[in-house]
Parts: sequence; structure tokens; C-alpha cells
Amino acid sequence: MATTVVERVFTPTRGVLQEAGEMVILTGRTIVSALRPPYPYGAEFVSQFIFALRLCWLPLLISTVAFGYEAPGLQAANFLVLFGALDRLGGFFVLASIREFAPFVDAIVLAGVAGTAITADLGARRIREELDALEVLGVDPIKNLVVPRFLALMLVTGLFDIYALLFGIFGGVLATLVNHAPLGPFWATFFNNASTTDLWGSVLKTTLFGAIIAIVCCYKGMTARGGAEGVGRAVNQAVVIAFLAIFAFNYVFTQVLLATHPQLTTIIK
Repeated sequence: MATTVVERVFTPTRGVLQEAGEMVILTGRTIVSALRPPYPYGAEFVSQFIFALRLCWLPLLISTVAFGYEAPGLQAANFLVLFGALDRLGGFFVLASIREFAPFVDAIVLAGVAGTAITADLGARRIREELDALEVLGVDPIKNLVVPRFLALMLVTGLFDIYALLFGIFGGVLATLVNHAPLGPFWATFFNNASTTDLWGSVLKTTLFGAIIAIVCCYKGMTARGGAEGVGRAVNQAVVIAFLAIFAFNYVFTQVLLATHPQLTTIIK
């Protein structure tokens, strides 16, 4: 009886740790394959890059404007109006949009749209035994399938962060105008608090988010089992794991960035 209880408790934990270890191994193999010649994945990289751009630009535009206008925009503006400090909304947007909300929305859209497509594609190839056929023919699936998706998602997520920042800030502008306040104080406090560290930190963070999404989604796709139902299950698991990994990594990245750049903790009026 005791043995059965222990197995029920530790078997899921062992499975999670095993998957995490295999994803780390896949990350190492992907980086080595990306750096080691030859480089036959150029066409696939361009195809995946354009594919992600085409799929994600409109959902990201809608999400960033709506999120920027609603959460740090209207909610923060309503709070600041109580204290007669609506002119501080620009400084708040540096903390909210540039450092956190825009990167998160960027990563969530990429994981939910491009990441699921990657998982479904690789999962279908696994179910149809195409990946096994490639290995029999001596073609490395990691170099030819995982690496281009890994590089494409890193690049497109980093670029889309700039896109998300612009439209997220536009949401703050809309919130300011809705409250019939001038834009001068908004931009003054925004640029007083914004720094190049905020910008490169945001872009670097989202680029690494793209790497996490690519590894998780490629791994779940390439290990899918059980026919069409197994592919659907792999897609669901990939999204959940990618979100959890992004949240955990963001905590570590933010702590390290604030510890190495303590000036970011100072808010300038």
C-alpha cells in the first residue's frame, strides 16, 4: 500500500524531471547543430520566419493595443486620477509596458499561434513516421527541422517585441486622451524614466522567450505519440509548458537585471 502511494506521488514528478532534462539536452544539441557546419537550413529558416510573421502580426497588434489601453492604461490612469497624478502615467508605462506587459503579450501570442503550429506540424510528421524516415536516410532532424524553427522564433520574437512596445505605448496614449489630459506630461515622465537598459533588456528577454517556445514546442511535437489525439494532446501540453517556462525564466531574468542595474529601481518624477 505504501509503495503504491509513493509511486503515485513520485511517478509524475519523475516524468516532469525527465522531460525537463530531455529539453535541456535538445537545447544543447540544437545550439551545437546551429553552429556546426554545414548549414542546409537556410530556406527552411526563411520559410518559418515568414510563416511566423504572417500568422502573428495581427493577433499581436490587437493584443498589445487592447492590453496596453486596458491594464496599464485605463486602470492605472483611474488610480492616478484619484491623486491628481495622471502626468505620472508615462513613467508607469516604462515599468509596465516596456519591462513586462509587452514582452509577455509578445511571448504569449507567439507561443499560442506559431508555437502550436510548430508542435502540430512536427507531431504530424512523427505520427506519419516522416522523422523516422529522415533518420534512416541519414538526415538529421535537429539540424534540418529544429534549428531553423529555433532561430526563426528567436528572431521574430525579438523583432515583434519592438512592435509590441510601440503599440503598447500607443494604448497609454489612448488612455491619456480618453482622460482629456495633455500628452506632454505623459511623454516627459516616459522619457525621464526610460533607458537603453530597459530596451535591450526587453528585447533580449523576448528573444530568449522565443528560444524557450521553440525548444518546448519542437520537443513536444517530435515526441508526440498516439495518432491525431496524441498530436492534440502534445499541442496542449506544449502551450502550458511554454507559458510556465516563460514565467519562471522571466522571474530569474528580472531579478538578475535589477541586481546588476540597480538604477532601474529608481523612479524619476
